[in-house]
Amino acid sequence: MKKIFLSLACILGALSAWADEGMWLLPMLQKFNEDAMRNIGCRLTAEDIYNINHASLKDAIVQFGGGCTGEVISQQGLVSTNHHCGYSSIQHLSTPEKNYLEDGFFAKSLDEEIPVPGLKVTFMKYMKDVTDNLAKLEGDAFKAQRKEIEDAAEKANPGCTAKVTSFYNDNVWYLIVYQVYKDIRFVGAPPASMGKFGGETDNWMWPRHTCDFSLFRIYAGADNEPAEYSKDNKPYTPVKSLKISLKGTQEGDFTFIMGYPGRTQRFQTAAELQDMVEINNLRVEARTVRQKVMWDEMMADPVVRLQYANKFAGSANGWKKWQGEDLAFKKLNIIGRETAKEEALTKWINKKKSRREAWGSAIGNIDKYIQDKKEVSRNLILLTETIGNIELLSKASGSRRFSEKDYNKEVDRKIAKAVMAFYLDKVRPEDKIQVNGWDLTKENSDQYIDWLFEEGNTEGPKDLMEALRNTVTTAFKDDSGVEEYQKATKDFAAALLEWNKGKANYPDANFTMRLTYGTVKPYSPKDGVSYWYWCTANGILEKENPDDYEFRVPAKVHDLIVNKDFGRYADKDGQLHTCFLSNNDITGGNSGSPVLDADGNLIGLAFDGNWESMSSDVMFEPDLQRCINVDIRYVLWMVEKWGEAHNIIKELDFVK
Repeated sequence: MKKIFLSLACILGALSAWADEGMWLLPMLQKFNEDAMRNIGCRLTAEDIYNINHASLKDAIVQFGGGCTGEVISQQGLVSTNHHCGYSSIQHLSTPEKNYLEDGFFAKSLDEEIPVPGLKVTFMKYMKDVTDNLAKLEGDAFKAQRKEIEDAAEKANPGCTAKVTSFYNDNVWYLIVYQVYKDIRFVGAPPASMGKFGGETDNWMWPRHTCDFSLFRIYAGADNEPAEYSKDNKPYTPVKSLKISLKGTQEGDFTFIMGYPGRTQRFQTAAELQDMVEINNLRVEARTVRQKVMWDEMMADPVVRLQYANKFAGSANGWKKWQGEDLAFKKLNIIGRETAKEEALTKWINKKKSRREAWGSAIGNIDKYIQDKKEVSRNLILLTETIGNIELLSKASGSRRFSEKDYNKEVDRKIAKAVMAFYLDKVRPEDKIQVNGWDLTKENSDQYIDWLFEEGNTEGPKDLMEALRNTVTTAFKDDSGVEEYQKATKDFAAALLEWNKGKANYPDANFTMRLTYGTVKPYSPKDGVSYWYWCTANGILEKENPDDYEFRVPAKVHDLIVNKDFGRYADKDGQLHTCFLSNNDITGGNSGSPVLDADGNLIGLAFDGNWESMSSDVMFEPDLQRCINVDIRYVLWMVEKWGEAHNIIKELDFVK
């Protein structure tokens, strides 16, 4: 069989970059994106953005924690990100007596900044295409060469970590070198009533008024290099920090976003996408049950609310996204469009004799694997979304994710009863988990849970955890056909790349640094409805409801808005603009990413997508897809006017 080896330059050889769509790799900007960006208003060069020999904008962008983006906004290592990105850290630092999550907090000096154990930020040093070094290798030879490349990079870059990462379904490989800082301290955040204003009701929705930001600071050793926490560490002096513009936005203004988008599925078949939707619908059902119990308990007790705030938020975000995704798939005929694309691709492959042998069976092999593993996949998801979320099991196993501080046994018991009943209602009899001494049924499940939670019952939770592990292990051990499936996905992507040569062939997101560019832009979600591209603080008062936890407004914020006390953060229309829209192509992981103007100045933070294009991880929808951004003026108004943290404002670098 003839093998086709693809480098990134080969893939993009005839590329004509499209504005708006695409999560682009930074090393290729000069060759493939610079002109297109300039044509819609960018005033920077590709080297201003990505340069491995001199300071550039990429040096101000960090991966925040494990799943968000942040940016350095001062020469004292101050980092901004979203409130929901700092949410877990803020919650873990909070107590009922000092509830930073609920009440908000701003340090008025460096001495008041609070260390966050376990939190890290990561800088990308550089990326290098190493496809040619790996393309002809397989199995152990591939693994050995990959490790050799990583080891050599780490030796050449002391104090850094190196990772060879796959793109385009294993058709292209990049070496990426990172530097990780581990002493991160909490500087400030608004109260949850503003940082999460609108809660799950407004999540993924426009118009929006959420002040979604938090502030942290990077600390370093005496040499400005990464160091474990020490009271002697000093604020990090960055290679590059972002300047801030307060001039606001106009429709058509050029914008670009840099960050670490998580996962997209733009190189998957219709069968894979259909399977994804069905699995996510099952997740939604299970989480609806779990979240109902959690929410009721949180609203009944402020201590429980703090304990379970992060757990609820983390669960609910995906829960709502998947519902929107299912609706968008149906409304926009995503599966039908993908099927039609695959039919056209198959016809093209069949006309190419040189490609027919290599790629002709790819789609069929993917479809077969998905169908063969359908029931196993469903059972694993059902287990992990129900029994796998009983916290008592993590406690019994000594799991690192378990925290006694964030645990309430009676809440866990109620959740366990609800999710176990759901599991038993949904599981096929032949797939039911086998637990020592119990034939679990819907009739005896509550009795089993009460027994499981009895004081001194150490064996029960261990037995259930072991049964859960055995089920998962057996499923993976019996995963025949996985190698053929992986080869088929690689061949499918390779075929798409050659078929679409000359079009927007950026790789799927995979938590590596990307750039997306576009403009400030409104949209019309349906006939007779048009949305502006901005919102103002007036909407906060319109939504305000003291009896609804999601729409509470602090008295001080209310008064500041009523009195129009916006200071220099007011737009030229006299209003405080809260959020704005752009057509940048983002996904999860971009949360907290800087929204930059044509000169690379910070004008906002990306924090959400819009409900009407929830299928955007699969297909970009230019007429509908919008990125929701919190206006940097709203952020700084909250810091200065509500938080009275003038020390923070003083360290920022503003441009006119």
